Amino acid sequence: MLTRHANVSILKEVRDDGVGRAAQGMPSVRWAFRCGGWTPGRAEWLLAARCVQREEKDRIGKFVFAKDAKSAIAGRLLLRRFVCERMGVPWAEIRLERSPRGKPYLAAPPQISSDSAATWSFNLSHQGDYAVLAAEQGMQVGVDIMKTTMPGSSSVPEFFRIMTRQFTAYEWSTIQSAGSEHQQLAAFYRHWALKESFIKAIGTGLGFNLQRVEFHLPSEPLIRGQVSRQTRMHLDEEEQSWIFEESLLEDEHHVAVALGPADTTDSVPHLSSLPPPSPFTLLSFSDLIASASPLTEEDPAYWESFKMKAEAPQRQKEIHTKSK
Repeated sequence: MLTRHANVSILKEVRDDGVGRAAQGMPSVRWAFRCGGWTPGRAEWLLAARCVQREEKDRIGKFVFAKDAKSAIAGRLLLRRFVCERMGVPWAEIRLERSPRGKPYLAAPPQISSDSAATWSFNLSHQGDYAVLAAEQGMQVGVDIMKTTMPGSSSVPEFFRIMTRQFTAYEWSTIQSAGSEHQQLAAFYRHWALKESFIKAIGTGLGFNLQRVEFHLPSEPLIRGQVSRQTRMHLDEEEQSWIFEESLLEDEHHVAVALGPADTTDSVPHLSSLPPPSPFTLLSFSDLIASASPLTEEDPAYWESFKMKAEAPQRQKEIHTKSK
């Protein structure tokens, strides 16, 4: 898979004490960490590695590029911070595993601090310069982030031709009528993030036919600094009551959060009954580990291996330079 100035700020800096919306009793959690701007030194990297499960540390150590390793370890720290602070599970007792389709879940959870904590659903995504986490009580949640980038080895029309089967004719008409090639790419990645957020919410893998879901976007464009809930989804040509929150982290990163019923007997609350959408809170590394306790001994070789990694493939570097 293709895995600022408004009423509400999407990237809202947390206070120095690391307390964001989640610690204020809000029913939603929306956290972001800017991996692209993180250049960990030896102490930070080794501390991060000590604060995740050993098998996750080993898996992350096998990444060829530093960009991927940073995104992966930040994602695991986001998940553990959420489970510790919102679900009340001590850091050392958190055991995160993945479903057969790759969705993270809390395995064999110990006694949590409240009944309400058991109703949380959470999901994670990282791509481009950010790792993001979305969590919700009483609803199923999926999140996806996509950065608008030029295709590396083909023209935009050729890239769209290759991806034809991923979208319906209606969606392609929306994408290709967006304006310039860059605007068309932005529309493409916006649609992709929406589809991925839904797929991740329902826990379905590669076998799902993406043409079964069709998104109908509002005429108004996304505005940096605002969260939109206007996009509607059709499944097998029937409109669904799922809620999709869309926002921009900086101008190039589309984030979609899918909110659906917790199980087949539930219904999605009407938009009018929900509180205003939660903006994403930008966390620092200090925030990520504010509740952490090391799980393993320090491994100096882990730093030596990390500092030898190239940041990203050369082609990604060239694309990033050209897009500036």
